[in-house]
Amino acid sequence: MAGFLADAVVVLHFTVLAFLLAGGFLAWRWHWVIYPHLALAAWAVLSIITPTVCPLTVWENDLRALAGMPVLETGFIDHYIDGVWYPESASTLVQLVLGSIVIFSWAGFYAGHRAARRLSRC
Repeated sequence: MAGFLADAVVVLHFTVLAFLLAGGFLAWRWHWVIYPHLALAAWAVLSIITPTVCPLTVWENDLRALAGMPVLETGFIDHYIDGVWYPESASTLVQLVLGSIVIFSWAGFYAGHRAARRLSRC
């Protein structure tokens, strides 16, 4: 059962990363989404600039150990994404591109929110 739960945490982790990339765009439609998205983005920046360990990675490792599986020797991104989806040498470039997409989504959210407020005053 612990192995299955460890796999479920991996799926949850990928879902969180997808939300990190798409959450700002979702906020264009559902404005309340911007708040959890901002919190997640702050966590992502913190995890990039400091040696912070993601609680989901800790949880996955605990479940892996409980199931008798080897634990991740690196973080989630390093294990499942870097060198798998793109070369490790492109890591900084990928972070900059993905960060730019998130910032673009925030700019669109802000522009849409501002336009809606302007129209509601008329």
